[in-house]
Amino acid sequence: MASCIHSGTLLFAMLALCSAGCRCGDNSNVGGARQGFRAQDAEVDFGRALEGTSTRRQVTVLATGRASVTVTVASGSPFTVVAPEVSVPGGGTATVDVDYLAGVGPVEGTLTLAGPGGTTSVRLKGLGVRPLTCTPSSPCHESRFDLASGTCLEQPLADGVSCVPLSRCQVNGRCESGACVGAPRSCDDDNPCTVDACSPSLGCVTSPVVCPVPRNPCKVGVCDRDLGCGEEDARDFSTCGPVNCKKARLCFDGSCKEMTPPNGIVCAPATACQGEGTCQGGECEKPDAGDLVATFSQELGGEPVGAPALLVQEGGLFTSVCGGDAGCRLVSFTQQGLLRYESAYPDGGPRTLLAASDAGVVVLAASGLESYAARGLGERQWEAPWEALGAPADAGPWVGHLGAGHVALTEAGDVVAQVAWAHVLDGGSDADGGTAAAAPVPEGARWVWLSGREDAGSLVHAGPIEPWRGDARLVLDTAGTPIRYTVDGRLERADVDPDGGSGLHLTSLREDGGDSLGSASLAASGGTLLVGARAFVSKDGGAQVDVDWEEGTRTLTPHSEPALLSATGTPAYLFAQSCARVDGLPCAPEEERTVLRAVDPRTGRAVWEVDVLPFESLPGTLYDAALMQGDSVGVLADAWLPEGRQVWLQLFAQGERRGMCPLPGRPTRLAGAAFFEGRLVVVLEREGVWRLESYGLGPGLQVETRGWPQRHARPDGARREAP
Repeated sequence: MASCIHSGTLLFAMLALCSAGCRCGDNSNVGGARQGFRAQDAEVDFGRALEGTSTRRQVTVLATGRASVTVTVASGSPFTVVAPEVSVPGGGTATVDVDYLAGVGPVEGTLTLAGPGGTTSVRLKGLGVRPLTCTPSSPCHESRFDLASGTCLEQPLADGVSCVPLSRCQVNGRCESGACVGAPRSCDDDNPCTVDACSPSLGCVTSPVVCPVPRNPCKVGVCDRDLGCGEEDARDFSTCGPVNCKKARLCFDGSCKEMTPPNGIVCAPATACQGEGTCQGGECEKPDAGDLVATFSQELGGEPVGAPALLVQEGGLFTSVCGGDAGCRLVSFTQQGLLRYESAYPDGGPRTLLAASDAGVVVLAASGLESYAARGLGERQWEAPWEALGAPADAGPWVGHLGAGHVALTEAGDVVAQVAWAHVLDGGSDADGGTAAAAPVPEGARWVWLSGREDAGSLVHAGPIEPWRGDARLVLDTAGTPIRYTVDGRLERADVDPDGGSGLHLTSLREDGGDSLGSASLAASGGTLLVGARAFVSKDGGAQVDVDWEEGTRTLTPHSEPALLSATGTPAYLFAQSCARVDGLPCAPEEERTVLRAVDPRTGRAVWEVDVLPFESLPGTLYDAALMQGDSVGVLADAWLPEGRQVWLQLFAQGERRGMCPLPGRPTRLAGAAFFEGRLVVVLEREGVWRLESYGLGPGLQVETRGWPQRHARPDGARREAP
């Protein structure tokens, strides 16, 4: 009986054990545990990351059973997984490494996890940030990009750290309280025959000493390194007075002597349209002249806008045009007349040319200043609205009072300008939809200095906002120093802050301020300023010399421009309207003449004078003029012939007309001209079509490049004196 009970008990225990712990098909190693997994987070944010950098985050995977599980993982660009699968222990966790390669802007992706029990996904997201270019505000600050804020953070460098001063007139800079302080640079080259100066932008600059011009025309001023300025004989047979085929005054052994020229001697040089003249029997005989022959003539495709209508910079020709299918645009040609580009203005509105350099073509727009690339496709590079230049931001809209004479360009391409702004009348544009009409008197004016290259168009230096004092002219001397004349009589120099600040410090070049020196006109050469076409002022002080416009019985009214100065500053060449009436009544248009006068800056008196209109009995108009190498003056003027207008290129020297050549045909309008190298380029209208045409000046003739040889000193309009 006992054995029977024992056997039944064992059988029952085995059945109970089997019922409680055994299932068919279970893994004998895990005791029948289930397999499964899940991601701990539904989303992983990589946050902000710099463009091009890699950021790693970990995604946690949990096993939902006691059995270990193998999970495959995958994701798409810009997210990548480090390992394609991960093993998760039963009841435990494992991590998946995911990398994010940042681009620019927000991105989203998906991390896919697959294994026993199914597939799940995790949302991935990140924000790629392109860092700003952080430029320190001064040499003694460092600037870095802050990823969290997306801005540049700046802090001063430690005192004593070496730095490069902003002014090239300082050396051995050291940081002091965030400012770069340097010692003054010495520019003395120990040569009495040079004038040494320091330009904040260029450093040491040197120009030859201009020795006084001897009173004897057969002597020339020379400088000796040991003795300084002195005199020596002029070259034998150089002219010292009028020269014609009856008599000639020539230098010989330092004295001026009158001689009778022999037959065959050249009395008139060859011109672009006429062979040279020779003396024959006491008369200068010249071959018949023909018309100038254009080296090219190209249609502009529209009408030129504003003045100047043409700029020339390193052989590139630029004009601003409106009309045709392309609207308003900047057009550029090569020296040979081939089209380089047509760059449409963004708003389709007109622009006026101001000046050009290899840094860009600066133009006047309704909203402010703009610059367009001088090369390539001529795209717009920067804009500086009136509000950025000083006009109140909450009182506009504004219209600028600005022209070519108010802007100068440094060697580096920086823009120095006298800007002024006025309220828009009636709150809008004129009836034709053109430029908005402006109040007659500007609200304010200001010196501004804009960067032409790095951070182009930004304000680098500026003077205080001032009341408008009338029209003005701006020049840069050989040291790069800006000088301004306003018609109320102010003549001022602007210097940048030597401590590296942004201010411009103004210094008067006239001790008592003085009365007006005439209309808006300013030229500089050899240390002499020609102001208002009425006075000579030395940049280094000294007595003012007034131009004597009262000599003689005629009434002379000087033109403000062109006003030209040779490289040495003497003589000056000025133009004036002449009226021969002595009864006090004004001249009728047909009675007025235009004269060219060479003036001695030391006395203000005329050296010689000549009528520049092509024909004494016909009225005409002066368009432009330029100095030629060899002390002659090229003049572009027209005359009204019975059959219509004729435009003439003329050459004057020593009070005589040495040659004159007509442009072909009868142009109806002439918008502008430029002299450069050995050619004349004009923008004119023929039979209703505006054209760009080029003509040679003649054998051996080259435009002077030194001093102030043209209306704006140079054909690019930079208004910068050339040493």
